Amino acid sequence: MAKEMTLLWGSGSPPCWRVMIVLEEKNLKGYNQKLLSFEKGEHKSSQVMEMNPRGQLPAFKHNNHVLNESYAACFYLESQYQSQGNKLIPECPAEKAMMYQRMFEANTLGQKMADVIYYNWKVPEAERHDSALKRNKEALTAEIKLWEGYMQKASGPFVAGKNFSLADVMVFPSVAYLYRFGFCEERYPKLAAYYNSLKDRSSIKTSWPPTWLESPTQDLLKDI
Repeated sequence: MAKEMTLLWGSGSPPCWRVMIVLEEKNLKGYNQKLLSFEKGEHKSSQVMEMNPRGQLPAFKHNNHVLNESYAACFYLESQYQSQGNKLIPECPAEKAMMYQRMFEANTLGQKMADVIYYNWKVPEAERHDSALKRNKEALTAEIKLWEGYMQKASGPFVAGKNFSLADVMVFPSVAYLYRFGFCEERYPKLAAYYNSLKDRSSIKTSWPPTWLESPTQDLLKDI
């Protein structure tokens, strides 16, 4: 069944990583995959554009079903293979409700993180302002404090409680991205504990971005 799947992905991309984590959690081994380079513009190649006309990664296909949004692909895989591998949607209504809430909140964390990390890349030099970067950093700091509070009040070690779920699939790659860019571990002990408890989970460790293993971390977020 995995042989009927194709994943085009880029290293370090949280959306790509989410799909890979779910594939591992559902024991879907041996799928067709191709690592592409964002730096070389390979996400705009004809192979990608045929699957995803937005020219973005991931590009995921199962038989004739194309799902290029990471949330859609992850929901699809969990729905199709509910009885295989680890169950990623909790049975408990309270945990399920929390899972849905936190997993969609992960989009806000990712966006505020990107606003800081990619400011110089996205904004032309003539249009950059220190005040805008300061404002983006303040917004990201407030967002991270919110997540630190969530983890402090959590009923278990995971985002939605006592079970690893789709919420963790969505949230962990962004948390790992924070650490990749020099996030201060001592300042947010609950998020640090969450990160350290999951980074060696089999599905996460197996799919860890290869470029992160080859290059040092950056210090862009050291003052967040």
